[in-house]
Amino acid sequence: MPQIYPPRPTFTAGELAKQLKGEVIGDASIVLTGFAAAGSAKQGDLTFAENETFFARAEESAASAVLVAGNYTPDKKILIRVPNARIAFATVLQLFFPEPPFSAGVHPTAIVAASAKVDSTAHIGPYCVIGENVQIGSRVVLQGHNNVGDFSALGEDARLFPNVTIYPQTQIGRRVRIHSGSVIGSDGFGYVFDSGIHRKVSQIGNVIIYDDVEIGANVTIDRGALGPTIIGQGTKIDNLVQIAHNVVIGENCLVIAQVGIAGSTRVGGYSTLAGQVGIAGHLKIGHKVIVAAQSGVMHDIPDEGRWLGSPAQPERQAKRQLLSIQQLPELLRRVKELEKRAEGNKE
Repeated sequence: MPQIYPPRPTFTAGELAKQLKGEVIGDASIVLTGFAAAGSAKQGDLTFAENETFFARAEESAASAVLVAGNYTPDKKILIRVPNARIAFATVLQLFFPEPPFSAGVHPTAIVAASAKVDSTAHIGPYCVIGENVQIGSRVVLQGHNNVGDFSALGEDARLFPNVTIYPQTQIGRRVRIHSGSVIGSDGFGYVFDSGIHRKVSQIGNVIIYDDVEIGANVTIDRGALGPTIIGQGTKIDNLVQIAHNVVIGENCLVIAQVGIAGSTRVGGYSTLAGQVGIAGHLKIGHKVIVAAQSGVMHDIPDEGRWLGSPAQPERQAKRQLLSIQQLPELLRRVKELEKRAEGNKE
């Protein structure tokens, strides 16, 4: 099936080099019409190489130019040499594939409470519902089928993808992006056992999301039982993550897919929780901590370390134990031989 692409901007190699703070090796006037991996690049494309292997592939590709860092010598291609190829790669993608613009205004199918304050530059898409006393900042985009609960606020340039639900009193900062299917501010999981039943404990807090956070698809962030659940500035949350009530995540953390964080746990800034990490409640995870995939954290973790396993342990300790476990079959075999010899000697 043929793919349909929207029109894309074009740049000369010189124009790109200027924006990337780099230099052109070769013809700076060549026009570049797209960006692609070496294996699929065609004439007019810019491709990317961050090591010798990828550079060799790029040289043999149909691409017209190669984005590199380092002193590579071109045989066939024009080079755009930059200080950091991976950062330049991210910048170039935004240049060649800009996000579609959304015109200001409120779609006729949207329902906006009379007390809500919606900036004139905001885009409110089809079938959105905006509750009482909501504040929508400048250039905010609600793409469609979004529900924003009473007394919530969205800072400038925030963007909600389709079918995101924001419960009442949620505070969302500037340039926050929340992808489809995510629910922000639903009830925390709070119950008390009383007279043979689980009696619900009302969750009367809220969620505060600071600037420059990105939240993936189908993420759930519970509001606090008392006080807020907090997501720190610059933190990035992958798809299918569960964050429970009164959790506090620091600034610039990475939370990877299928992580679950139980209530009232605090995660320090610049930490990484890899895929399927589970963290028990009321714990303190330090700053600049890395927890490896599928680890189970059951106690506090100090600052700056790598942890692994379930229960999670310092990486070196956990790896030694894993190596020891691999040696167990051989050790058991030797023990059985020794037992047989010992029994033979008794006879």
